[in-house]
Amino acid sequence: MAAHHQYYQPATLPLNVPSKAPAIANLYPISRVAGSPPEISDSSTAGGSRTSGLSFSSGSASGDYESSSMYSGVDVVDVLSDRMQNVFDPTPLDRGLAMQAQASGQLNAKQRELMELQALAQRRLKGVRASFNEGIKTARETKRDLEWSQNRVSALKAKAEKAYPDEYRRATKKYAYVDDY
Repeated sequence: MAAHHQYYQPATLPLNVPSKAPAIANLYPISRVAGSPPEISDSSTAGGSRTSGLSFSSGSASGDYESSSMYSGVDVVDVLSDRMQNVFDPTPLDRGLAMQAQASGQLNAKQRELMELQALAQRRLKGVRASFNEGIKTARETKRDLEWSQNRVSALKAKAEKAYPDEYRRATKKYAYVDDY
């Protein structure tokens, strides 16, 4: 027994595909607008005013792109770019960039100085630690020597007391000292 499957087939509609005419490669997309190019009034350029003074007139009211062949040579990107170059003053940005570069240089110099000071402190700390360890070693040796000397004096004292008890008693009365170490 054979199974019969039916799949959905959408209806095909006619499509208008534009022809592929050779195009010139540009860095920026070109937009053509139905309308007259901007007209610059004399009052907008005199006196350093930042108002644009542009006036546009509409082309075809029907919205048909191809019917306005009279204004098809206007490149909006170029016009706006030219106007921005004339109106835009990059001096404050240049000053800000110069100040930022100067501050960055100062920060880098301070950071280098801090790193040098940190390296100097590390070297000094290493020297101080070596000196401290040497001082601890010397203090331990001195303590050992003092303990040896104290034991030696105590042994000599005990030996003298046993060998010469009368002389030792007279000497302790004459040269008494406190032995509270």
